Amino acid sequence: MGIIVRYLLMLAAASFLAVATAFPSQYSDFKLEDYNFTHVITRDVCIVGGGSSGTYAAIRLLDLGKSVVVVEHKDRLGGHTNTYTDPQTGRTVDFGVLQFHDLDIVKNYFKRFNIPLVLVTPSSPGVTSYVDFRTGKEVAGYVPPDPTEALVRYAAQLTKYPYLATGLNLTYPVPEDLLLPFGDFVTKYSLQGAVQLLFDYAQGFGDFLKHSTLYVLKYFGTAVLRDLQIGVLTTARHDNSELYEKATAELGQDVLLKSYIVAMDRDAAGAYAKVVVKTPDGLKLIQARKIILTIPPKLYNLVGWDLSSNESSLFAQFRNSAYYTSLVRHTGIPDNITVLNVAADTPYNLPVLPGAYQINPTTVPGLHTVLFGSDHPLPEAQVEAAIISTIARLGTAGTLPTTIPYFATFASHTPYELTVPAKAIKNGFYKELYGLQGQRRTYYTGAAFLTHDSSLLWQFTESLLPLVVA
Repeated sequence: MGIIVRYLLMLAAASFLAVATAFPSQYSDFKLEDYNFTHVITRDVCIVGGGSSGTYAAIRLLDLGKSVVVVEHKDRLGGHTNTYTDPQTGRTVDFGVLQFHDLDIVKNYFKRFNIPLVLVTPSSPGVTSYVDFRTGKEVAGYVPPDPTEALVRYAAQLTKYPYLATGLNLTYPVPEDLLLPFGDFVTKYSLQGAVQLLFDYAQGFGDFLKHSTLYVLKYFGTAVLRDLQIGVLTTARHDNSELYEKATAELGQDVLLKSYIVAMDRDAAGAYAKVVVKTPDGLKLIQARKIILTIPPKLYNLVGWDLSSNESSLFAQFRNSAYYTSLVRHTGIPDNITVLNVAADTPYNLPVLPGAYQINPTTVPGLHTVLFGSDHPLPEAQVEAAIISTIARLGTAGTLPTTIPYFATFASHTPYELTVPAKAIKNGFYKELYGLQGQRRTYYTGAAFLTHDSSLLWQFTESLLPLVVA
């Protein structure tokens, strides 16, 4: 999305919030005669967002005998799943969602589309260069800490909160440890040895030491600890997008790509909510008994929604970090070296952000994955320039024989990791958020309601389906 378009959307969202707060009943005055529809689509369920959660919901509802329509603003399904096909070798490279937990729900979902999976066990990354990306120089004497003992203590803390494995149904009063900045939690329970590992896994969080401990425990939970012992699943053909391509083919005309919501009335009289959608083929009216929202519930994503004052108030509290993934050619970095960003002068040697986390080789010679994070969204051109500058500094410092690179592909996973302040958590934010489930014919899933983890989001979405089909 271009910078100007994003800016206009943010202005529209701000205007929408101001109007919706001042005149909360305005958006209930939905008049069909104000819109010139080319088609009317009547379905049991309208799913807004065709990422991991939305696609799973659509396929499972079809299996349960329900009719669906998916509204997706991109030109494809899959959300954060990104796959690149190298034009010279024909090899596919995943550079978004990479792996899945070894769970029955995962294996059954891929089996449904005849996509083979393989178990990848933990292994050494090979040759690793630890470099401060600010200078391009290797950090002399740096050795990654052994996380073993600290992870045992971390796991002991996780056992106190078994409910975090399935959602954000917190106990009240919320345990104080969950509200601590994670840096304080680390100090309190002597977890220093695991910080680097946790940070590497929680890429996209921004400065995760400042986040409430709740969010780190959710992201690096018991399922991830199990992965460290037994391994993870990935597709045998190294093409995680195949799942979404096959889902798109099965859904057929029930997927509206490059489409977005113009207006809606979830409180309409009769059996159906009314949703007006702008598609490449013109305006369409969707009549749906239920709606499932799966996109990040940021206000600029919800322009056109008939938000109540309560919904607006809740969604306005979300803040987020930013995460970007890319594939870069012609770096000059040898194909057997992984370059990790390690700061020479920060606590736990964590890299300074905004910045690249690491540069990884792929199965395609001369093609590297570069992952970049920030505490706040950045223009994509600025991120790309920062990546190019980072690679150049490796050469200028004499650390690696870099050349002038260029991007094979680039993807923004922003907004990433929606959070609210500790005070909001303490005051019952997630109790109110989960209380929205089923109100106004609407159900909610997606990372904001759980965490960024496709496998666990499929489980969470599955748990909602009995309510949706009831």
